[in-house]
Parts: sequence; structure tokens; C-alpha cells
Amino acid sequence: MPVHRLNHVVLYVRDCAVTRAFYEEVLGFREVMGIAGRASFLQAPGSTNDHDLGLFSVGVDAGDTTAGAGTVGMYHIAWEVNTLRELAAIRDDLTARGNLVGATNHGTTKALYARDPDGLEFEVSWIVPASLLNTEILNARTETRPLDLEAEISRFGAETLGGLGVSIPLNVSA
Repeated sequence: MPVHRLNHVVLYVRDCAVTRAFYEEVLGFREVMGIAGRASFLQAPGSTNDHDLGLFSVGVDAGDTTAGAGTVGMYHIAWEVNTLRELAAIRDDLTARGNLVGATNHGTTKALYARDPDGLEFEVSWIVPASLLNTEILNARTETRPLDLEAEISRFGAETLGGLGVSIPLNVSA
């Protein structure tokens, strides 16, 4: 039986209250359950999952992750937004906080890269809907180019629902 989708991610963090506040303020998550000072379970806006992100405190003296710099580990998790307007608002917030570390145009995906309070990297992306894909966009998937979000908004529209026919099925059957 194939896997159908990602249900949740669990992270070890220094202080789950600090990290919870960050994800609530920046990405709109809400806490659905918590264990004071030890754990927090968050749900993304519009999600039907029990929780999308689990946080477990390991203490403020915990060292930084070294994943990718000599040790194995996860590079990043990716969250998807519905519109380029939402992506722009998140970009502005992450920039103001000093957490934005990159913005890339992957052709089919318009992506922001940021770090949370513990330095764990995450991606926030908008996916070009299937009806707007063309050879140019599909061929650009193997390239890494800087993201000009204003140009992408002009091209696709600020309110165009992303992911339709790609990450969001056009026809869902039971």
C-alpha cells in the first residue's frame, strides 16, 4: 500500500514554548495539545490532521544541529501555502524577523527557506497548478534560480490557488 501524504513532523527543540510561538506567529499554526514545558502539538491552518508539528523540549543548553555538516540528518521540512499573496506575506514577516535565509524559483515551485529559533531549516512554497504548467516551467525544475516573487505574482496572479492537480487532487474519490 502506498503512502498518500505526510501526516506530521516531530522536532527536538531547546524550548517548545519559544518554538511554538514562532510557528504560531509566522505560519499560523495553533496548539492543539501541550505538556507544560515539555511538548507541544500544533495544527496548521486548514489542516484536518490531529497535529502537523510536534515539538519536544530538550533544554536551552542543547547544541546546534550539525546535520549536513558532518552528520546525517534532515535538511528541511516544507510547508505549502495556497497563494502567492500568502507566500509574500510570510516572506515579509520572515525577513523582518531575520529568519529568511533564501528564496528560490524551482520552476514548478516558488520557495522560501528560513530557520526557526533553533536554527532548524524549513521551506514554505507555492506550487504552480497543473493547468498553468508548460515546457518552460517543467524544464526549469532542475535549475536553482533566485525567486523574484513580484514577477511571479505578475505572471500567475496573487490569488491563484497553487497546487491544483499537483499536490491537491482535482478529483478526490473515496
